Amino acid sequence: MNIGKNAKDASRLMALASTKTKNDVLATLVRNLKTDREKVLQANGQDIEAAKEKGLSSALLERLSLRLESIVHDLEQVIALPDPIGERFEERILPNGLRAEKRRTPIGVLGVIYESRPNVTLDVSALSIKSGNCAILRGGSEVLNSNRILVSLVQQSLISQGLPGGVIQCITDPDRQRVYEMLRMDSYIDLIIPRGAEELQKFCRENSTIPVLTGGVGICHLFVDASANVERAVEVVANAKTSRPTVCNALDTLLVHAEIAPIFIPQTVAALGKKGVRFRMDAKSWPLCQGVSCQPAEPEDFETEWMSLVLGIKIVENLSEAIDHIQRHSRGHSDGILTENERHAELFVEQVDSSAVYVNASTRFTDGGELGLGAEVAVSTQKLHTRGPIGLKELTSSKWVVRGDYHLRS
Repeated sequence: MNIGKNAKDASRLMALASTKTKNDVLATLVRNLKTDREKVLQANGQDIEAAKEKGLSSALLERLSLRLESIVHDLEQVIALPDPIGERFEERILPNGLRAEKRRTPIGVLGVIYESRPNVTLDVSALSIKSGNCAILRGGSEVLNSNRILVSLVQQSLISQGLPGGVIQCITDPDRQRVYEMLRMDSYIDLIIPRGAEELQKFCRENSTIPVLTGGVGICHLFVDASANVERAVEVVANAKTSRPTVCNALDTLLVHAEIAPIFIPQTVAALGKKGVRFRMDAKSWPLCQGVSCQPAEPEDFETEWMSLVLGIKIVENLSEAIDHIQRHSRGHSDGILTENERHAELFVEQVDSSAVYVNASTRFTDGGELGLGAEVAVSTQKLHTRGPIGLKELTSSKWVVRGDYHLRS
């Protein structure tokens, strides 16, 4: 595949690109997005209209929409971040006089496969360029018009600064066979990052001959401890559930301590019900709130990433039961506790093994921009080689550099 060879050739040049050159590319991209704003939005509008004609859900339509102002802000954040490439660490002088250090390097060529979300095209492009990587993108057919113009603007920005357009490329053929072929390009691609539904991630894991970094599937929990401040906790729950319900860090299941449940659950249902939330209540919580928006939960409801204004609610007797529930049902994305008990907070942090664990905060902060990374390629729920939002440093590897004076090993 020429696209793979082009990326591999470009990766050698990207490894030599200076921080100034990479930042100039991104600054040019910001200007190009502002200059061609109407063209970009027109292309995005075509994708949205086509999706409406196909009857796609409101959740998918929401993900298709480009938020250019937010994207430009994220790009400017990435420009301002330190360049990780070339960073030296773990420096040491060995007893035999050898000087050894680790040096941060680009991974090489990334293969990023994603659905909907045309903003991912720019997030991945910006982070790849700043971290010295190349990327082959394969977005969903529903964002084909958006991706074509966005990648065109990225390539124009690269070429304007003397870098090859092959640094960022996009597969526009909607045939799924192209995804399968991409997963077998181990001669050219160093890492596959799928961003989308669990079915996509499973397909990549099962068919790739290249290492795969998966994540981004939620089932996020908040546990409201008996000591929690009720009024403030309701606000956090509302933010976690309703600020953007179609994303992977939105709240799916609310666990409430039995001691506080008779007060907390009715207030939560009343507050979130006004925002259109519907509830799936377990047997203990159901008698506390039998409104039109409430219905008894089925067992599979606590295994569901809702991606909509639906919230599961379950009463637990103590912290241990809450942690047990999370360990059984969480996908390791984002889980949190609302409490005034510092010991309970520490026990929760120590025992809940998710990529992001929260104490008295909304799960919605699991995001590269919110955590100071500028943007993100995806959210990894694996343990190797990184977890959580994938930003600049997470897109790097390292190599040992060893300097001697014609040393020989005895």
